[in-house]
Amino acid sequence: MSSKQIVELNVNGIPHQLLVEPRKTLADVLRDDLGLTGTKLGCEHGVCGACTVLVDGRAIRACLMFAVQAQGPEITTVEGLASDGELDHIQKAFAENHGLQCGYCTPGMLMTAHAFLAENPEPTREQICEGMNGNLCRCTGYQNIIKSTAAAAKAAK
Repeated sequence: MSSKQIVELNVNGIPHQLLVEPRKTLADVLRDDLGLTGTKLGCEHGVCGACTVLVDGRAIRACLMFAVQAQGPEITTVEGLASDGELDHIQKAFAENHGLQCGYCTPGMLMTAHAFLAENPEPTREQICEGMNGNLCRCTGYQNIIKSTAAAAKAAK
């Protein structure tokens, strides 16, 4: 007898039907079952932000959400940001302003920046610091992440 159940997820505009255990996290399904490894697993407690994805445009920690809870809404991962091979304006801003170093936290930073800028398109530096504070980076010192987020806001105008 299998305890798995069918889960229907809409990820990056593509519908998927998967057979998963009810306690499997969205992060694990994205990485292991769908091969979308841009979603990183860091702390697996929702603290570091490396696993951040968008669920109907809201930044959520994929390590804290079960895949069965993600049925229905549109899920966007970092792989879904680029369109026709062209980076979106936030990805470009991070690349142009050195908002990454080792890159491990970058997907979560990009997804958080997307959700933040969607709600606050003309942020101050202080608002950017507050809006991005839930994502941890061990390499950059955050200055270029803040600069990149500000540049992305300007590019969106």
